[in-house]
Amino acid sequence: MRSDPTSNTPTRAQARASERSPGAPVARHGRLKPRTLRSSLGALALRSVAVVAVSAAALGGFAVLDVFATVNAKEGVQLVDAAGKALPPRVGAVDGAFNVLLAGSDSGGGNPAYDEREAALNDVTMLLHVSADHKNATVVSLPRDMYVPIPSCPDGDGGSHNSLRRQKLNTSLSYGGLACTVLTVKRLTGLEIDYAGVIEFDGVIEMSNAVGGVNVCVSGDIFDPYSGLDVKAGDNSLQGAQALAFLRTRHGVGDGSDLARISNQQVFLSSLVRTIKSADTLANPLRVYGLAKAAADNIQLSESLKDVTTIASLSMALKDVDPAKVVFVQYPNHLEGDGVDPTADEAELLMSALREDRPVTLTGDAGLGSETAEPAPSTAEPQAGEVAADPATVELPSSVHGQTAAQVTCSRPFAD
Repeated sequence: MRSDPTSNTPTRAQARASERSPGAPVARHGRLKPRTLRSSLGALALRSVAVVAVSAAALGGFAVLDVFATVNAKEGVQLVDAAGKALPPRVGAVDGAFNVLLAGSDSGGGNPAYDEREAALNDVTMLLHVSADHKNATVVSLPRDMYVPIPSCPDGDGGSHNSLRRQKLNTSLSYGGLACTVLTVKRLTGLEIDYAGVIEFDGVIEMSNAVGGVNVCVSGDIFDPYSGLDVKAGDNSLQGAQALAFLRTRHGVGDGSDLARISNQQVFLSSLVRTIKSADTLANPLRVYGLAKAAADNIQLSESLKDVTTIASLSMALKDVDPAKVVFVQYPNHLEGDGVDPTADEAELLMSALREDRPVTLTGDAGLGSETAEPAPSTAEPQAGEVAADPATVELPSSVHGQTAAQVTCSRPFAD
């Protein structure tokens, strides 16, 4: 029922108004300031960063799982002792010094530039020694044509092959697999080797692709019809088949020998170390993932390297090694017949240094297949503010060839 406008009875609104004291302020909600373009963009940016961070974490987690799933899906190689007994894998966090052997097989990948043999040969055999303090790394390249004794090796059927008094090192992989190559190098060097792997053609191609190419210097044009290498004088960014051809070329560099090929490979490997440790690679999650994935897809690992904690620990040990403290060195040798023999005194000096976990320094040149493009770090007395060399360092004679990862060297074209 509507109230009579002439009635003296107050309405509800009038009653509420009459309860207020005269002059009392009326409460009002404050008016919000309009949001500026800057504050709106700032909020959007924060949200975007949060989304990217979560997405990156998810992608990173997926990438890690993907890589380790690839590793775990492959059958590992069981390393054995001199008596042929299986060695318990050294897995978990890695403390102290360690040694890793990497063999490069000449099979796989379907590269038409090389013959596919019934039995794979280890054309490349490298031994990595990392010091106990994880501040020094030495990579020893062992010539494929070096004559060495091959110990009794497992035959894969529960038995063993007979030992061989004198054979070229590159036959060890076909004779008894990766475990046999490890046993052979252990006998030669006196070093314990807990970790090992075999990489084939495709692995080199994919790893060079993953880092976006490896920059190498060449002091003159190189064309090698045997490997398919075709590079011009100056700097060349190599990946894919050309990266593989560069590592495999022998006829195109130095005197056309395997020894020249070793120093040429060190040109590539030192540049690869600098590339991997550069901000362009480490700050790019896709490149890091691509590199890890390429390795996982194309390297057959020993059982000791199939453990997640072990791989992570080894990676962390190598992460902060200064390129100037990464030394590539050719195993001391001299020509003998259609191959080479170890040079006993120089080899023992190098190997005893590694067995005693002492860093080494080079005094000789880079080798037959390369030449220095930039001067090596000075070994003179340290200037003010510089750190003195480790007094435990072993100086190798000038007859021993190699370079550090910090040195920029150039491949030397073949010369008659």
